Amino acid sequence: MIWHKSFGGAGLKRSLFFHRIRPERIRLRVVAAPFLLFLLLASTATSSHAREKDALQYGEGLIVNVPLPEPEVAQAVEDVAQNTIIRGTKEYNKDEYIAGAVAATSTPVFPPWTEGGKVFYKVRKQALDPRNFKQSADVGTLAVRYVVQPQGDQNTVLRIDALFVEDFRHTVHLSNGSVETSEYKDIQDKLAAVELVKKETAQALQAKHEQLSKQKIGTTADTVLLSTPTPTANSSENATADVVSASPISSTSQPAQAYDDSPESLAQHVAELRQQVERLVRKPGAALKSAPFHTASTLKSLEPGAEVLILISTPYWFGVETHDGEHGWIRRDQLEQVP
Repeated sequence: MIWHKSFGGAGLKRSLFFHRIRPERIRLRVVAAPFLLFLLLASTATSSHAREKDALQYGEGLIVNVPLPEPEVAQAVEDVAQNTIIRGTKEYNKDEYIAGAVAATSTPVFPPWTEGGKVFYKVRKQALDPRNFKQSADVGTLAVRYVVQPQGDQNTVLRIDALFVEDFRHTVHLSNGSVETSEYKDIQDKLAAVELVKKETAQALQAKHEQLSKQKIGTTADTVLLSTPTPTANSSENATADVVSASPISSTSQPAQAYDDSPESLAQHVAELRQQVERLVRKPGAALKSAPFHTASTLKSLEPGAEVLILISTPYWFGVETHDGEHGWIRRDQLEQVP
């Protein structure tokens, strides 16, 4: 029952009326209120989760522990920093990667690094709307930073980060990790190639040592055969007589024939081996590289005519050993056979 007052004309009219409230509406309102509250809380949680996911998705970079010595990892990273290609992104959906990058010792895209280790940069200016950067647009500078930090003698921590900064508004756009992952894959490939070279070099050296050991064993056997008399059951006097009588080697005896043939066959064998494994450096000289890559560091420069020993052969490179015992790589077209 509701008491209703209405003013009309000069007098006060009072009317009394009943208003029936349906029970199902009451139940609907009681049920709907908690449901609306749940939707509100769910929406808030979803937006909060989206913000957390967005924060984790962009700008995290890459930090990985590499079970190799720091010098080897630093060499592979330097090679990748100098290859002029930034993988894991592309300009305005144009190519599979961005080319034209250059290696640098610093860039204003990143603040100065002060936490130790070796730092390398690869920078591409005038990049047009690179992909896989948060809300990227316009033209700007794309930079990748590599930090190599030693962790003991056989472990290295590698950090890779990528940023894109617009030239006009100077807005910084974070990477979603594609650039860092792709660049690390390139570094992994170079490290695997270096490990393969080390393994093949060790196998070649072992094979070389085994071959030299066999040659020494063969020569020793020949020497014993030619210089040692046939054992007999005679007394010491008879043995001495046998040695004296065996000393002069006649031209018709079999041991003498073997002795005459052995130096010739050995010399021929040595010449064949030399033809196969020895090379001379062509003019104007050659760079001895640390790995079979053009961008690999140069260990030393070899003068024209310097002799090297081939340990490993690939379609474009020779793994060689110099007279000083150094091991490295030289392009095949920079060597010639020994005359």
